[in-house]
Amino acid sequence: MREYSPDLTPQWKRHRPAPEVPAEPGTVVEEAGTGFCGAVVACEAGTVTLEDRFGKRRAFPLEPRGFLLEGAPVTLVRPSRAPAGPRRTASGSLAVPGARARVARAGRIYVEGRHDAELVERVWGDDLRIEGVVVEYLEGVDDLPAVVAGFAPGPDARLGVLVDHLVPGSKESRIAAQVSGEHVLVAGHPYVDVWQAVKPSSLGIAAWPAVPPGQDWKTGVCRALGWPENTGAAWQHILSRVGSYRDLEPSLLGRVEELIDFVTAPAA
Repeated sequence: MREYSPDLTPQWKRHRPAPEVPAEPGTVVEEAGTGFCGAVVACEAGTVTLEDRFGKRRAFPLEPRGFLLEGAPVTLVRPSRAPAGPRRTASGSLAVPGARARVARAGRIYVEGRHDAELVERVWGDDLRIEGVVVEYLEGVDDLPAVVAGFAPGPDARLGVLVDHLVPGSKESRIAAQVSGEHVLVAGHPYVDVWQAVKPSSLGIAAWPAVPPGQDWKTGVCRALGWPENTGAAWQHILSRVGSYRDLEPSLLGRVEELIDFVTAPAA
């Protein structure tokens, strides 16, 4: 129950001024009066719009001490316009003004599934178009040896493969050992699914939940987090929270950069 002073002003509004925090897109806050928690999706004169984990949006006035950030009162303010300067892509590299997409290379990067491909496009899409690198997905790695044989990699057509759950002793590691070679690089992250490569803090959760063995992992995640058990909708929600490389775990960032460097390296 909230405490009120004799003049009916909530106590949390009578304290000293709170720190001012720019309402940057993606910042997760709680509106102090209603408890509505969500990420900033828009900030206009006098109001900020938040979107919760189910996609519901609400607009609130930018009042002093009107929000909680990590449990502490803050005053959201409209972000100031950054001074003009070199634009960076979502991957953190410098954008090339006016650059056109390069004709596709013979080399390719394969990823396991559609979600992996969409995440790579979200963060590295600009870079890949400049380099002329096409990303395709496999729907799993069981048939990877046949895919590699059909691709026929060589000095001018290198093949990079991004694999989930590439840890010692896993099925994925055994398949990777079969196809890796001078012109094929298999790199991977340790997560069961690429969902986990998105930082929990970017989604406003403390951690990715543990899913008991025998359950579908994605459905189990939705159930544990109280999300509707619609994995397609859940993925779109997760993907919407990824604005740049800062929202991804280093264990994925390094592997994708490594694959791009591999397939774009000049032939010896």
